[in-house]
Amino acid sequence: MAQPVTPSPRRNATEDAPRRNALLDAARQLIIDEGYAAVTARRVAAQAGLKPQLVHYYFESMDELFAQLVRRDAALGRKRLERALHSPQPLRELWALSTDGPTTALSTEYLAVAHHRKAIAAEVAAAADAFRRAQYDAFRQALDRYAADIGEMPTGALLLLLEGLGRILVLERNIGATAFHDEAIAVVEKLLMRLEGPPIDNTSSGPTSGELPHDLG
Repeated sequence: MAQPVTPSPRRNATEDAPRRNALLDAARQLIIDEGYAAVTARRVAAQAGLKPQLVHYYFESMDELFAQLVRRDAALGRKRLERALHSPQPLRELWALSTDGPTTALSTEYLAVAHHRKAIAAEVAAAADAFRRAQYDAFRQALDRYAADIGEMPTGALLLLLEGLGRILVLERNIGATAFHDEAIAVVEKLLMRLEGPPIDNTSSGPTSGELPHDLG
């Protein structure tokens, strides 16, 4: 099994450098806009408005760049889960996160790149497992907040079903496929209405009545 990519000590020392973060931001945007295959040293540098040599200065290899980007996005994802859990309507916030266009695009591309760049497969797997455990904890706490009864359905299984549904809705909607989307969204909305009521102004609810965020930009 491939081991996580380990950055050199010299590059660790510059972890918070603005230019380094600018390169990571540029790579992230390229993945969202064009897919992981667009992430080359030259394209990343151009997107960031920097010289290509800086990519190789801050990152030992393109595998390291991908690995660092996966770690950074995983940390940001856990922070979003924490904010959702402390929001007035945590279940709606968690659903909104599961149906967020850029997040779905990134996670899908990270899985794809892990299949084609085995050196970072362990990074992606570790990040995915850590996020899913954090997601489970947030979901479980939100359900407990409302004393929600999910019957004999294991919490993890329900979480995966909802997460998979959210991913399908976003990915299909982006190519114009919408068959039975309204029915699926209505089922989720019925559950959210029963537990949390209608969306309130200071929470970013998930899709309702056929609405779905579909702009990956």
